Amino acid sequence: MLGQKTINSFFTPVSKKRSSSEARLEDIKPQDGETTPVKRTRKEDEENSPKVTSPPLSPEQVDRIQKNKAAALQRLAARYVPEGFGESWKQELLSEFTKPYFMKLTNFVSEERKRYTVYPPPHQVFTWTQMCDIRDVKVVILGQDPYHGPNQAHGLCFSVQKPVPPPPSLENMYKELQVDIEGFEHPRHGDLSGWAKQGVLLLNAVLTVRAHNANSHKDRGWEQFTDSVVSWLNKNLDGLVFMLWGAYAQKKGIGIDRKRHHVLQTVHPSPLSSHRGFFGCQHFSKTNAYLQSVGKNPVDWKDL
Repeated sequence: MLGQKTINSFFTPVSKKRSSSEARLEDIKPQDGETTPVKRTRKEDEENSPKVTSPPLSPEQVDRIQKNKAAALQRLAARYVPEGFGESWKQELLSEFTKPYFMKLTNFVSEERKRYTVYPPPHQVFTWTQMCDIRDVKVVILGQDPYHGPNQAHGLCFSVQKPVPPPPSLENMYKELQVDIEGFEHPRHGDLSGWAKQGVLLLNAVLTVRAHNANSHKDRGWEQFTDSVVSWLNKNLDGLVFMLWGAYAQKKGIGIDRKRHHVLQTVHPSPLSSHRGFFGCQHFSKTNAYLQSVGKNPVDWKDL
């Protein structure tokens, strides 16, 4: 003996301790006419349990759910609508305001205004949405970047506030108008609001700029937003005239449906290029001829 155990006891297998559940099951003695209980796994229990399915939604319920979702999204987006954004434009472009790129853009411009002078002022960034209903647009003129001098930019491309003298590109537009439109006279100012109120959308690709620093807000998100504006007009309206002056505007308008709309292209009216095709392009009279051909009122280019 080794201590109190025989040597054989070291090689005797030790029985495993049974779990309480196993013990209870094995201790159950079947009565006469009964069978021994069979253990089932959880998966087998789930498979054998009755399935509970929801009844299909009625068309009215589906419609109500969709309307509630749309209303919730509108309430959310309404919190991010920029200052001075026109009502009819807001309704159609509301979904853009909650997209990550636009929220990032908004924060960027806000921080820029804390550190620098930024043009135009906040209430004029979206002047182009205040002049006419989105569905009344009939002509689109695309610009690139706001003027970066004091009191110039006010939310309409090529346009400047009174009494600021018209910049060189606008002066060249007036020269072309004097030749192209009978009776047009230089208005002695550069405010193009009169055109905008008639449905001429004067839209820059980039809507803000740091003072005295051209293109300083380029590639910050404005291009994506104004692309969405052009895309909406292209898809939802018919018979628009797009004036694309210069390579930048022509690239931005590459997706315009030429079968649905009328596109006029030439060089930019800048003094650097106006003599290479802008003068003599007759875009203003051609615009009116097309509008009349599709049953729309022509633009009174003299109404400034």
